[in-house]
Amino acid sequence: MKQAILITGYKNIEGFLEIINFFDDNFNFYVHIDKKSKIDISPLLKIKNVFVYKQYAIHWGGINHLLAILLLSKEALLNKENTFFHLITAEDYPAKPIGYFNQLDTSVSYIEFFELPRQELPQNGWMDRIDYYNFYDLFDAKTGRQYKVLDNLLKIQQALRIKRSYSKDFPKLFGGSTYWSMNRSALAHVLNYTKQNDKFLSRFKYTFCAEEMYFQTILLNSVFKNFVVNDNLRYIDWNSGRGGYPAFLDASDFTGVISSDKLFARKLQTEDICDLKLLLKAHLSEK
Repeated sequence: MKQAILITGYKNIEGFLEIINFFDDNFNFYVHIDKKSKIDISPLLKIKNVFVYKQYAIHWGGINHLLAILLLSKEALLNKENTFFHLITAEDYPAKPIGYFNQLDTSVSYIEFFELPRQELPQNGWMDRIDYYNFYDLFDAKTGRQYKVLDNLLKIQQALRIKRSYSKDFPKLFGGSTYWSMNRSALAHVLNYTKQNDKFLSRFKYTFCAEEMYFQTILLNSVFKNFVVNDNLRYIDWNSGRGGYPAFLDASDFTGVISSDKLFARKLQTEDICDLKLLLKAHLSEK
């Protein structure tokens, strides 16, 4: 029995290779590279347990990131040896030794979730994300000018009271973190639901960060809700703002990472090997 690591990313091949080289042959890797990326993927193609895809051009906030995750999930499920699945990015790094992964309780899945709307969240408790047309696949929100266009388009819809409708049988919405660790039964259920309910996936087009709602909504409206732990097992800093939200972790986070029960540290610089990654690598190699 094996575990599968699903990785999305677009820059610096070393980030992918460091993650892959950490694990042993009991792990398979399913990698999606942004179609727009110019990085040399040939080192990944030489590794027997690494499967590389470059199908979707991904804009931050757009649906193509969700589609890439669904693609990786589908491909990983084809191998019946894969019994447990971890979704990460190339900017993450393991926070526990391999033995910890092998001892994980795989009878449950680990995914952060909360019911929507959640009043303490912005964007009308996140409902603006799906109640209005958010054209993140058409604009690059990472540039100030195009983000302003997106923001103005949203404000126009709100002013004109243009609101998207739902099917009468649309399930209760849940949200949470994009990244999860999931067992085979739960992940297969998400893919089967997607296949049998194509209009459900279509409704998430023009939804901002659909991947932060999609898996939670399907699982929490199913029998699997009783087998989901509300914890995605990622060490994430949402408070300091170092380099963005979530923050880029550094050496000052080392003690917190290793003393936590988290599987992965998110997120770390990929342009070079940061101090935290060096510390984690040295610490985990001793285990």
